[in-house]
Amino acid sequence: MNQIYIVIIVSLISFGFLHLLKNKKVGFGIRTLIAMLLGAVIGTIFKENTKLLYPIGSTYVSLIKMVVIPLVMSTIISSMTSLKNPKQLKSIGFKTITSLLLTTAAATIVGIIVGNLMKVGKGMNFIGDASFKAKEVPSFVEVLMNMVPKNPIASMAEGKIIPVVVFSLFLATAIIIEGHKNPNTVKAVKEFIDSFEKIMFRITKMIMKLTPYGVLSLLATVSSEYGLEVLLPLIKVIIALYIACFLHIILVHGGLLTFVVKVNPLRFFKKIYPAQVVAFSTQSSYGTLPVTLKVLTDNVKISEKIASFTAPMGATIGMNACGGIYPAIVAVFVANIFNLNLTFSHYVLLVFTTIISSIGIAGVPGTATMAAVVVLSTLGLPIEGLGMLLGIDVILDMARTMTNVTGAAVTTLIVANSEKEFDRHAFNSNLDKELEISA
Repeated sequence: MNQIYIVIIVSLISFGFLHLLKNKKVGFGIRTLIAMLLGAVIGTIFKENTKLLYPIGSTYVSLIKMVVIPLVMSTIISSMTSLKNPKQLKSIGFKTITSLLLTTAAATIVGIIVGNLMKVGKGMNFIGDASFKAKEVPSFVEVLMNMVPKNPIASMAEGKIIPVVVFSLFLATAIIIEGHKNPNTVKAVKEFIDSFEKIMFRITKMIMKLTPYGVLSLLATVSSEYGLEVLLPLIKVIIALYIACFLHIILVHGGLLTFVVKVNPLRFFKKIYPAQVVAFSTQSSYGTLPVTLKVLTDNVKISEKIASFTAPMGATIGMNACGGIYPAIVAVFVANIFNLNLTFSHYVLLVFTTIISSIGIAGVPGTATMAAVVVLSTLGLPIEGLGMLLGIDVILDMARTMTNVTGAAVTTLIVANSEKEFDRHAFNSNLDKELEISA
């Protein structure tokens, strides 16, 4: 029998199995995890024949991105206009950015330590990639200017999350000010936004029902493209990054949850792991936002007003893995490739560079690559060395994105706890909502 037909049959059986699990009331996170494993197996066995699943995975990603902008806008405006004290916004913003930057600094240190202990790049020779072209790094002033939307509609169309957040904050502030002067003037607008927010969450729930099938298709496609011949030469870099991400989540994120928020880290990770699995599969912090918002509000029991502000910020600023761990490991890798010695002062500079660049490249496409370029340029290391890692970037991006989303979720909980917007009693109960309730 033609292998394509076999792939179709196996895929349909897998989809049917996932549907059966749903009917058996198996949890959303468990089904998504099973889908990820099934996809990896199908892709590994059937290789390029699994390309026919690509449209399914791609459509799922498009749907989930479709809902991000209207969901973020409606939740931010609705949440901010419900604040009893508008000054709380300044406090939330400061705590969010501070937490994201500090965890990124910690992530950089973890990346430096793991990269050196595993001696990534040691004994390898530089092999140039003809397709590699270093991206031009925009100036800090240029990035700051791009955060202010010249045309909010254009920013929405281009999926630029920070300008949309800024515009939403301006809208919310204007509604609050006008509401104090003429409550009746803004009443209809507030009611519309509150209703629109509920509708967007309903659409999100509808799309989330497709997650296991989308994840299976995405993982099958990725697994089919990356065979051993691609992975083996750079396996040490892959292992180093995955170990660094794991250690950062366990030690840094887990430590903050235990000693700052004083909650059980395992309970927290269990509640957010649907978002982690989607992040791992889609390699998009931005695309995972709807799931992240749902698990934070429904499972972790954080108020919408905090989650709707901090989660989108965490998807663009201070991304722990893309902005911290990855640039650090790349710096060590490139230094070893070219037999260059990095001193303690280089590492101090590296940490400060990742903190600053995580703001300076916020919202810029290809964040991880851009962050690595900034670091290599600052340390005077050959940028061409980064080209050697292009072939495994998708594999690396899975762990990077999952770590970024986890960091954003942890930051959201820290801020919510400090603002007394975290229901600790509900968090500690075992009654978690199923993510895609149809009622």
